[in-house]
Amino acid sequence: QVQLVESGGGSVQAGGSLRLSCAASGYHYCMAWFRQAPGKEREGVASIDGDGSQRYADSVKGRFTISKDNAKSTLYLQMNSLKPEDTAMYYCAADRWGRSGGSLDEVWYNTWGQGTQVTVSS
Repeated sequence: QVQLVESGGGSVQAGGSLRLSCAASGYHYCMAWFRQAPGKEREGVASIDGDGSQRYADSVKGRFTISKDNAKSTLYLQMNSLKPEDTAMYYCAADRWGRSGGSLDEVWYNTWGQGTQVTVSS
C-alpha cells in the first residue's frame, strides 16, 4: 500500500517560489501533482513517469518543474514565478503500475496524499 505525505506549502507573494515535497512509501511507477482551488475542480499540474518523462499543464509550463529522487522516494514540485491563480490545495498522487502513461487525468491515480496548501498573494 502506497502512502503519500506532502509538505512545503505556505504563503508567498506573487513572483515568489515554493518547493513542494511528497514522501512516498511503496512501489509507484508514475507520480503526479494535482491542485484544487476553492469552488473549482481538481486539475492535473505535472506528472513524471518511470523513465523520467514529464508532462505539464499549459498554465504552469515554464514556471513549475517536477522531479523525483528515487533514492529518497520523494517527489518534488519546484514552483517559480508564482501567481495568485496558483493558489490551491496541492495533492501528490501515485499510479502504481503506470497505466496512466503520465496522464494528468486524475482517474488514473489510485493513491493520494492529504494535500498541502499554497497561497499566493498579489
